[in-house]
Amino acid sequence: MNIYFCGSIRGGRQDVRIYQKIVKKLQTYGQVLTEHVSHDDVTEKGEDALPGGDEAIYDRDMKWLAQSDVVVAEVTQPSCGVGYEIGQAVAMKKRILCLFRPSSGKVLSAMIRGAEGKLSSCLFRVQDYVEEEVEDILEKYFRELTKN
Repeated sequence: MNIYFCGSIRGGRQDVRIYQKIVKKLQTYGQVLTEHVSHDDVTEKGEDALPGGDEAIYDRDMKWLAQSDVVVAEVTQPSCGVGYEIGQAVAMKKRILCLFRPSSGKVLSAMIRGAEGKLSSCLFRVQDYVEEEVEDILEKYFRELTKN
């Protein structure tokens, strides 16, 4: 299974430790095409060393998104890029799980929270969580996913 993980890069790297925990768990279910999002050496400046710059990143990521079977997005840290990826995934009719931590004090975008009620629940789900529960939530989600 190809898994596309979304997490904030240029929008802020405050949650990189949580991204690492999520990616490690996701790797038990398949290939995480975007595991670099969880790397410590990726800063808010992004991937400066990639030849071709922003256009190459866009092309690569859209290719990976098209190849993915499922998208998991950590949406607590607001990010234009993550929002764009989710929108593209919706257009591609991908299965999408959005993870949000209410304890952050932030409010999730209405465009994400509201989509859950408008789109098929088998394709789009928003899950509030606390960090200690994230692995169990992923386990339950992927168990249900592989049943269907």
